Amino acid sequence: MKPLHAFPLAAVCASVLGLTACSSMGPRPMYSQAALPAPVQVPAGHKVAMETVGIGQITYECRAKKDMASEHEWVFVGPDAKLQTRSGSVIGKYWGPPATWENNDGSKVTATQVAVAPAGMGNIPLQLVKANPAMGMGAMQGVTYIQRVATKGGVAPAMACTAANMGSKQIVPYQADYIFWKAA
Repeated sequence: MKPLHAFPLAAVCASVLGLTACSSMGPRPMYSQAALPAPVQVPAGHKVAMETVGIGQITYECRAKKDMASEHEWVFVGPDAKLQTRSGSVIGKYWGPPATWENNDGSKVTATQVAVAPAGMGNIPLQLVKANPAMGMGAMQGVTYIQRVATKGGVAPAMACTAANMGSKQIVPYQADYIFWKAA
């Protein structure tokens, strides 16, 4: 039998590295909204119930500007996205109008916009919405607020919207994290 001090240093180091790697696979730290602009932060008294990544598209339509029929603009028509866990499993969908988040368990919720904040060039804004009472029993039951954060893409098309292409639709890809909150 070899004395303990005879184990090769490489074996000890490999064991320590293995334990370190395993410890980093523990639970994710709780979501923090500290870096978000104040208007899109959820009020105190709520806790994160679910974090999802929405990957999909937003449809825009070229229409006459409200109260200025001679001018045109791209108008948001609605989203169509899959809601996934952080590991990539599809657990629901997001669509509209009205803006509806639906879990695979059949529960769903609509919401009313409370605030938006800029998210950087080329990205749709960050958003805070107040949830309406959920329909159906499941994951959406009790959701009070939903935040749209970490947005990528989704802004109105760069191509011109004119009388010549009025009524045409353009689909733009986007991604965003949707954080679901419930009363604590």
